Amino acid sequence: MRRTRTVRVGELVTDLFRDPAIRRKIAEGRLPDTWAEVVGPQIASCTDSISFRGGILTVRISSSVVRHEVFMQRGVIRDALNQRCETPLIREVIVK
Repeated sequence: MRRTRTVRVGELVTDLFRDPAIRRKIAEGRLPDTWAEVVGPQIASCTDSISFRGGILTVRISSSVVRHEVFMQRGVIRDALNQRCETPLIREVIVK
């Protein structure tokens, strides 16, 4: 008689989320929320759009004063975003 192993759905989901490619895609999808968490509500409210492609995060900011501040702190913000994402997702932040 052949024994079959019973696999629980929870185990499958846990294994799925361990996959680096899946974790990366989830982090990409969460970037707008992560951006708001990292920069805070004031800067987030001035952020018109966020796009991510090929390791480059592009943010459009409506306020020139906030835009300049984010530009000056873009390296610190990049590092904080990568830390929050738990993966080196972002290579560069472009501020427009």
